[in-house]
Amino acid sequence: MIRAILKNSGKAAWWLAKRRLRRHPVESSLLLGAVGAAVTANAFYQANRRDVAMHGKVVVIAGGSRGLGLEIAREFGLHGAHLVLASRHEDELHDALGKLREQGAIPNGNAAHIVVTDVSKQEECERLIASATERYGRVDVLVNCAAVMQVAPIEDQTTDAFHKAMDINFFGQLYAIQAVLPQMIERGSGHIVNIASIGGKIGVPHMLPYVASKYALVGFGEGLHAELRHKGVRVTTVCPGLMRTGAHVQVQFAGDAAKEYRWFAFGAMMPGVSIAARAAARRIYAATVAGKAEITITPQAWLGARLNGLAPGASQAFAAVVNQLVLPAPNGNKETVSGAKLAKKQPSVLDGWNRKLVHENNQRG
Repeated sequence: MIRAILKNSGKAAWWLAKRRLRRHPVESSLLLGAVGAAVTANAFYQANRRDVAMHGKVVVIAGGSRGLGLEIAREFGLHGAHLVLASRHEDELHDALGKLREQGAIPNGNAAHIVVTDVSKQEECERLIASATERYGRVDVLVNCAAVMQVAPIEDQTTDAFHKAMDINFFGQLYAIQAVLPQMIERGSGHIVNIASIGGKIGVPHMLPYVASKYALVGFGEGLHAELRHKGVRVTTVCPGLMRTGAHVQVQFAGDAAKEYRWFAFGAMMPGVSIAARAAARRIYAATVAGKAEITITPQAWLGARLNGLAPGASQAFAAVVNQLVLPAPNGNKETVSGAKLAKKQPSVLDGWNRKLVHENNQRG
């Protein structure tokens, strides 16, 4: 109610100011001052709302031990949420808790809980939600952030790569949603945040298993939002562009793996081309508080998604040119190697920056 009054009062004052500016300059100046006051008041209101909206809420983050998931945990924790972090690796989860405590995201009086979880298994996702509910009594927000990626031309991709991408990037999110949804619908409140990708809006060459799973997730999220909104449950689909999360060391590369790694790592590490994980996490937190249905992160991703929607033929033709002239050709190699191993074999001027990203984001090779 207050938000609507502040917003509408600003609009009204601006409309009157424009209408009367030429005839009544003094009155118009007063009205313009009213516009400024309304805008300022609204900004303070929104900032305060963001600060307190998640205080005491129970937030489950699948894939919360590293990268973007860890930064999302930090952002919610700094705003007073109780955190439940899930990952396949217990040591990474303990390291994540240590980092969050150092950064003040788990202060005294706050709480955090870890659950070792393989999201590709439905029973483990059910156990994750059950464990969080048993400890805190409910789950207010579910953030699905776990994902895998394999980079190679289609000729060098295996069927198993597609199965694995779907099992984790799509079904892993579906399983967690199915586990948490009954309690959210019963309460008439809750929020589900699915971390998709610009790869769910644009068919990016050499990333087809990932792209297929993220396209599925985007469509699922849009339909889920439509079904659940009137039941009090919000669904936010997040489509980030390139992010500096250090996750390139986790990616599996096939084909001409060394060349594939070079182009991928360059985009994943360079400022201006990619966005910092912390900045992306702030955007995701704000979108969750605002109850937005979907956000696209980075100007490049926003523009690319819209151009692809308006002119899909031209967009695909451009991608075909990039694939032919820039990306490595297939070579028949279907054996994968991790980005961490390739980074050690390819010394670069970016090595220092790479190590910094990996350490800050709790990534391991």
